Amino acid sequence: MAEDKGKEEVETTISEERDKEEEEKGEKIEEMKPWEQHSAVISIPRYDYNASSSLLHNSHSGFLITCPIKREKSATKEAIGILEKYIVSNHDAKRRKTCLEDANKECNGSGKESSTSMEKSDILSLVKLTRSGLIFFKFPFDKSPAVVDIVSQIFQSLETGILKSPLWCNRILPIQGTCCLDEKELKKIVTKLVEQFMNNRQKETGSTVKFAVGYNRRGIEETEMKNLRKASSDPNIFALLDRNKCFSVVAAAVKEVVPDSIVDLKDPELCVLVEVLPLSGVSDRTAIVGLSVLPQAFVSTKPRLCIKALVSDTKDTNKKKS
Repeated sequence: MAEDKGKEEVETTISEERDKEEEEKGEKIEEMKPWEQHSAVISIPRYDYNASSSLLHNSHSGFLITCPIKREKSATKEAIGILEKYIVSNHDAKRRKTCLEDANKECNGSGKESSTSMEKSDILSLVKLTRSGLIFFKFPFDKSPAVVDIVSQIFQSLETGILKSPLWCNRILPIQGTCCLDEKELKKIVTKLVEQFMNNRQKETGSTVKFAVGYNRRGIEETEMKNLRKASSDPNIFALLDRNKCFSVVAAAVKEVVPDSIVDLKDPELCVLVEVLPLSGVSDRTAIVGLSVLPQAFVSTKPRLCIKALVSDTKDTNKKKS
């Protein structure tokens, strides 16, 4: 009996020491920055509670990710693992190109990590949303990597098998800019993005540019829209929540940049995607949208215009047929 009692005391002491070590480890992890947490224990980052305020005053780029409802944590971990790799490689590739083009300047850190590289801990912020099935990461407003190129690399890696098919992330939409859902602001951002798109594209002389507009209000239900309109003293505040009104403003901005453009929902060359971002901590009197101008290769048009899924459902369709 004495031996058993002594054994129990030893086991209790060991258990207490383990609990203490795990507690200390947990406190250490809590002190780490989001991307450091991921590298240590593949944990999810904390929300950036200053993000909503920054989005109200500045345009940001980032990524809007869709996932199954109640699987946001799993999808966030998965998204971090994917984005971390391609953001860093995309930045390093651009930096190497700059170094080669400017041979007269000393390029420090050749062949190894440079102190000027984007640190993982400050690249992205996780923004808290009020709706399930959505995840939003944003870059600081003064850092705007080529988000379209990053998503393009992800698509290519999935097609070639370099990247395994994700389990939880359904779609990754590259957000090129954000703004308040205001006619003037919306037109300004769309005009800028369409100009960038056209400058990067060799337009054939005499050809008409076909475009389409996609608009998602996942974060705002019809009943909420009615309540917001009733509560607001200014009927114009939420005018652009109306799908047709938003389409007309975006189309006008596109035509201002490309006068000979026409709407083509089946075979568009240029696709403008507008996403209402259901941000937490934003007044009910304000709506923020994310915007993207993408080539046809990035989107699917049926049953509606949206970013392509990361995983093709071809196999599932074939299984059902067989």
